[in-house]
Amino acid sequence: MSGAIKVAFAGAPNTGKSTLFNALTGLKQHTGNWPGKTVEQKVGRYRRNGTRFSLIDLPGSYSLSANSLEEQTSRDFLAIERPDVVVAVVDASTLERNLYLVRELLELGLPLVVALNMMDVATRIGSHIDVALLEAVLGVPVVPLVARKSEGLSRLIDAIEHLARKTSMESGDPLSMGSALEQRIDALDYALPAELALPYPRRWLLTKLLEGDPAVVVAVKAAVSAADWQLIEPQLRDRDATALTIAGARYDWAAAIYRQVVRREKRSASWSERADHVFLHPIGGLLFFMTLIFGVYWLMFSAAAPLQRWLNDLVVDGGSRLETALDGWPDWSVSLLSDGVIGGAGLVLTFIPILAILFLMLAVLEDVGYMARAAFVMDRFMHRIGLRGKSFLPLFIGWGCNVPAITGSRIIESRSARLTTALVAPLVPCSARMVVIALFTATFFGSAAVFVSWGMVMVNLAVLAVMSLLISRFLFRGQQSSFVMELPHYHMPSVRGVLLATWERLRRFVTLAGTVILAMSLIVWFLSTFPGDGVEDSFLGHIGRWLEPVGGLMGLDWRMVIALLTSFVAKEQTIATLGVIMGTGGDSALKTNLSEIMTPAAAVAFIVLQMLFVPCVASVAALRQETGSWRWVAFAVGYMLAISLIGATAVYQGARLLGLGV
Repeated sequence: MSGAIKVAFAGAPNTGKSTLFNALTGLKQHTGNWPGKTVEQKVGRYRRNGTRFSLIDLPGSYSLSANSLEEQTSRDFLAIERPDVVVAVVDASTLERNLYLVRELLELGLPLVVALNMMDVATRIGSHIDVALLEAVLGVPVVPLVARKSEGLSRLIDAIEHLARKTSMESGDPLSMGSALEQRIDALDYALPAELALPYPRRWLLTKLLEGDPAVVVAVKAAVSAADWQLIEPQLRDRDATALTIAGARYDWAAAIYRQVVRREKRSASWSERADHVFLHPIGGLLFFMTLIFGVYWLMFSAAAPLQRWLNDLVVDGGSRLETALDGWPDWSVSLLSDGVIGGAGLVLTFIPILAILFLMLAVLEDVGYMARAAFVMDRFMHRIGLRGKSFLPLFIGWGCNVPAITGSRIIESRSARLTTALVAPLVPCSARMVVIALFTATFFGSAAVFVSWGMVMVNLAVLAVMSLLISRFLFRGQQSSFVMELPHYHMPSVRGVLLATWERLRRFVTLAGTVILAMSLIVWFLSTFPGDGVEDSFLGHIGRWLEPVGGLMGLDWRMVIALLTSFVAKEQTIATLGVIMGTGGDSALKTNLSEIMTPAAAVAFIVLQMLFVPCVASVAALRQETGSWRWVAFAVGYMLAISLIGATAVYQGARLLGLGV
């Protein structure tokens, strides 16, 4: 938006920053990733009385100390891009903690407006804020509002526009760090060259150097000569202790302002505080959380089932109607449209009901303030396998489908935990895999099928836990931060905000993942169709015969190898492929044929192989979308391929050595 006022929204998680952003932009926003980063970027448009605004929703940050990728992204944008106005969104009910970030924004010297959000919650808990006094103390406009009810938005825009059109800004007094630190700041200022090719305010740069901020230290070292750095480096001694002293000064400043502008009523414990005695209890909280998750699970796969069947009839089965309509066309072109295009697009569309309910429930839980409690309750267990508490919800939903499990990982703030969750989510036994397990266990193990099935599930979960530990300990070593969770007050969710958040997440899945699914489905269609008639004479058939020696290590012939390969499109495709290859018209005949070409040991090996095999095409698309890199996708596919082949081979060869089921 050329000529538009550029406004950045900054704030800690759970302050209602995104709710405010959505209330202003509505559907006039787009989401992607920051250049060179996997952190989400939201940019929107707003227009009033001919004035245009370009709004940027920065990642949630507790400070500008760059302790996480999100904080570093926010800090770099503010310090380098220098937006016209910064809106610091603070939670009025937890004002003291939020003032720390406000102080850091003031130190950057940017035009600042403080959006005092959730005023209704502050009033409800007996916290009365003197807004006029707070504005006078901070020296910047302070606008009280309730974003979820769209109250105060007009006054906020007035303040933003007025501040953006001011020709000059008054610089506030620098935060005093105490005489000892002020002497060190002066000494560092003397050692630092007067002119630096860095876009940071000098006082802020000096403070960050003393704190030992890694990004700032690297930038300054690269910008000065070796001789100058020899004068600067001795000034940066005791960085950890200095950083604590500076942080303490900021906290003291925030506490002093809070005492000055806030009057608290003495009240009995609120209903939310009483509720937290249950929701955060080690046992009661866990039971409530599990009940809630089962409710979400039931709603997803019960309420979505009729819509899935309708979409299946309308889109996927529409391929057969298309074949009739295209009678006389070349066979390959009909197959391309019906099996490739419609089959690929239908694969995406059948996920929509599940994803819509998932995203809707996640948005409600986030907006009402419960998600933070769930993460707190589950964190102790999840931490033992290298994850965070928020990882549990998407992984649990993976029992129905791995796609929403992967896309649901975006609710996790920590980049390392978010990536770890997405990378291990395909190991959760989805409903499609359970169909394959049911067929093979019923065929080979009769009344013991249920025990074998759940044994395989336990193996899967054990592998998931081990891989989570390995990924977090080795790939993200040193990136696991301590678990700090702000527990917001409960409040009624905003219908408009919840629907906007649901729509945005759903739209991204359809437009981004859907295109990848369609492209990959066409590749699989091509390999299974050409150059001969039928899958046996296709490229895929030749690949199956070429890989038959590998299958032999697990007791599998080329037909089972092909069935496994086609499961890349969808896990339930395994059964359909076996039916086509074996020329069977029903489950009974298929079971008979399977028992003739496989031993029980080979069947168990195939189940292990199927459970741990590479993700389906939809999961691959979701992984690419969530990780933002094909390298992470290749890693996930590679490790799952390796452990599935090794595991299945070990099962079959071990059974042979012991003389079991061969």
